[in-house]
Amino acid sequence: MYSFLHKLNRVVTSIAITANTIGTLVVLALVAVVNYDAMARGILNKPFMGAVEVVQFSMVLIVFLQLPDVVRVNRLTRSDGFLTLMGSRWPVLSRTVGRIIDSISCIFMLLVAITIWPEFLDMLDTRDYFGVPGVFTAPWWPIKLVIFLSASLCSLLFALKVALANTTDNRKMPAHQEDGK
Repeated sequence: MYSFLHKLNRVVTSIAITANTIGTLVVLALVAVVNYDAMARGILNKPFMGAVEVVQFSMVLIVFLQLPDVVRVNRLTRSDGFLTLMGSRWPVLSRTVGRIIDSISCIFMLLVAITIWPEFLDMLDTRDYFGVPGVFTAPWWPIKLVIFLSASLCSLLFALKVALANTTDNRKMPAHQEDGK
């Protein structure tokens, strides 16, 4: 079973890294759009119509494309001070509380995915758009799909952290703590 979970973890990790890379490329594209808009506005007095909508669209993409990799490398914003203090004195309790937090996070991200799925289907069916008609419009469904996929991937990452905690904790624990000293 652990062999399957480790293989699944490698695949999920690769997907998270790829999504992060795509998010970084969206950041670079966003920089290009903003720079183009600034130059076109200042030099040609002809701003890029829809720059605001592109920025709004891109910000959601960036956050949700990079979120799974943030979860993967344990850089999600949270307060670990208590767990760190507890870890030096009671490492088993600290790891257990960490697993409980990861379990709750898994459930939360699963709920986000379940909630956004009907919205994605509705936006795909209705072809609902955002923006200013005649100036710039874009469909909503790609955003909803990215949110769904990101939340699903985050949920899977948290579940794998919980399932593989016993196999990875021993490698991270200093040798003097492994025997309970």
